[in-house]
Formats: sequence, structure tokens, C-alpha cells
Amino acid sequence: MIIEAARMGGSNLLAPASRSVLFKSLGLTILLLAGLWFGLGELFSMIAMPWLEALLPGLPDWAGWAGTIAAIIAGIGLALVLALFIAPVTAAMAGLYLDDIAEVIETRDYPDDTPGQSMPLGQSIKQSLGFLLVVGLGNVFALILLLVPGINLAAFFLVNGYLLGREFFEFAAMRFMSPAEAKRLRARNSTTVFFAGLIIAAFLSVPLLNLLTPMFAAGMMVHLNKMIAAKAAGGR
Repeated sequence: MIIEAARMGGSNLLAPASRSVLFKSLGLTILLLAGLWFGLGELFSMIAMPWLEALLPGLPDWAGWAGTIAAIIAGIGLALVLALFIAPVTAAMAGLYLDDIAEVIETRDYPDDTPGQSMPLGQSIKQSLGFLLVVGLGNVFALILLLVPGINLAAFFLVNGYLLGREFFEFAAMRFMSPAEAKRLRARNSTTVFFAGLIIAAFLSVPLLNLLTPMFAAGMMVHLNKMIAAKAAGGR
């Protein structure tokens, strides 16, 4: 069920009906990451460069080289930090575009089912901000664990697998039920949702491809919700 949902979520990325949502999601994701890049760069220039210049006052030409080396090291550090922001940015995109993605999938793949209801804009923004905060704090925790040998890489997958699986699943479920009911549904299927989240975390770890994570994860969880609902109905 998880693999099939992932396959269908992946195929949705290239479906003609999904292209407008794909371009909007991809464009805004890149825009947010670019803003973070320049913002972090400016923050480094404001804080670190004056400290470096004060540390090396009036030194000869090699001081310029020291500044260049520091800038290169800072660039590498910024790239690593930015990689950790991919997950929170993905979280922010979820609430903005999940309904659009879900409507395309429900219309195309489940035409005989009752369509889900889009969240009001205010609630959608609130959920997105909450999602952003939770995933952001989770990745700060994962960043700390990166310093611990033996569990550093596992920390990234476990933290993001749990958080992204939980939040994307509940977002998709809330098109058909209240937030409290969505949480209970996720709790009843916690193992399935967690392993589905690990696939999202693996997708997130691939450079460039990870820019499509909001689209992939939302599509995958819409299909997984449908499969779980069908399984529950068949078991009655």
C-alpha cells in the first residue's frame, strides 16, 4: 500500500493536470529558499565579517586571502544550513497547495468518491505555520544529533520521516474529517504513516529532486488516505 501510494504520488508529478500546481509549488519553494540564502548570507556579513576584520587589523595582503577563505567556508556552511531548511519549507508549502493537489487527484483518480472539502484560508495558513514550526524545531534537534557519531544520518530520516509523515497525512485526512478525527486516524495507522514518511524523507534527501517534495508528499498522502479508507470500508 505504501509503495503503491508512493508510485502514484510520483506519477502525479508529471501528469498534465498537475502542471500548474507543480509550477506554482516549485516556483514558490525556490523563491523561499533563495530568500533564505540571501538572508543568511547578509546575516553572516553583518556578524562574522566585522569580527574577522577586527581580529586581523592592518595585516598585509594575506589578510585578504583569509577573508576569501572565510567566505568560502561560510558559503559551504550556508549550503549545509539551507539543506536543513528544505524540510520546513516543504512543510510551509503543504498547507498552501495540498488542497489544489488533492482536488486534481480526486477528480482524476477517484471520480466516483465524494470529494473532499478545502480548508478555509485562515485555517490553512494556521496549519501551515504550525507545520513549519514543528518541522523546523525537529530539524534543529536533528542538526544537534548530526554531531553524535553513529546516529547522525539516522536522525535526519527518523525525525523527518515521523514529522513529515504525520503532518502530510493529517493534512490530507482533514479534507474529509475534523482535525481531531484526522489525528485519531493517523494514530490508528501510525506504523504505516511512519514508513510512508520515511519515503518522503528519502525523497527529501535527493538534491534538486527535493524541491518537488511538497508536490510528491501531498500526492502520496492523498492516495494513502484513500487506500486506508477503502481498506477500512472493506473490513466492515
